[in-house]
Amino acid sequence: MLSYPESPIQVLQSPLLSEKKIRLLVKRDDLNHPVISGNKLRKLKYNIEHAKKQQYQGLLTFGGAFSNHLYATAMACKLAGLDSVIIVRGTPLDANNPTLKIAKACGARLIAVDRKTYRRRYEDEYLQELKQSFPHYWVVPEGGSNQLALPGLLELAASLPPCDTVACAVGSGGTLAGLALGLQATKRVLGFAVLKDEHLQDEILEKYPELHQHTHWQLFEQFHEGGYGRFTPELWAFCQAFTEQHHIPIEPIYTGKLFYGLWQLIQADYFAPETTICAVHTGGLQGLMGLKYRGLI
Repeated sequence: MLSYPESPIQVLQSPLLSEKKIRLLVKRDDLNHPVISGNKLRKLKYNIEHAKKQQYQGLLTFGGAFSNHLYATAMACKLAGLDSVIIVRGTPLDANNPTLKIAKACGARLIAVDRKTYRRRYEDEYLQELKQSFPHYWVVPEGGSNQLALPGLLELAASLPPCDTVACAVGSGGTLAGLALGLQATKRVLGFAVLKDEHLQDEILEKYPELHQHTHWQLFEQFHEGGYGRFTPELWAFCQAFTEQHHIPIEPIYTGKLFYGLWQLIQADYFAPETTICAVHTGGLQGLMGLKYRGLI
């Protein structure tokens, strides 16, 4: 339903990489679709297909007011001819929020709830209430990471070039899981958490119990720069310099933390010389609109 060409690979050049004898490739999934890019497209692909096959009216999901997942779901449903209902964290809705404006333009029904209610998004009782209110909608969790997300992420794993290590940013954990499950144990899979959550690894394992059988993946939790949606002036300066030097746009919420963390590990000689790393650019660039709107950049 959501077809897209395979995204290109870009080889980075820098004095640091030359000095440390590291080869760094970037899987440019930010270029895999003109409006729904990155891992959100891959996660939604088979959820959309399932909803169409089962004749659901649309998708129901959850997201913050500036969420990449909210934006992508609204856009994907519009293109697939499905309706979308999105439970939005925080009240009231800001009519001038650029992410919400685009979602509304796609026909999404946005339902604002207070933070206490939003915290119930994983509770069975609350989900049953929503299913009773919207019986003809396929429910997708916040971030899009469910079992139907895995096939699209396994396709991502299969598309990667020969390398020793694969790295990605980690929010809800679906991309990390898909890479770890889709790549051979001879490749290391490194996830860079973008949020401050001491239970994140346990939550990922609960969501994807298959990962218990794999030991070639690792979650770094020290590069979140203050927590989800937060970033330091140093991180933002890095993002700007990286974008200018490599002509690869990144933002400080997801991909910026990935590359910032990788750069620190490379500087600290974490990787052996002659290591080839493939970093997955998971998109999320629409988030820059929200940061500008709020005057944060």
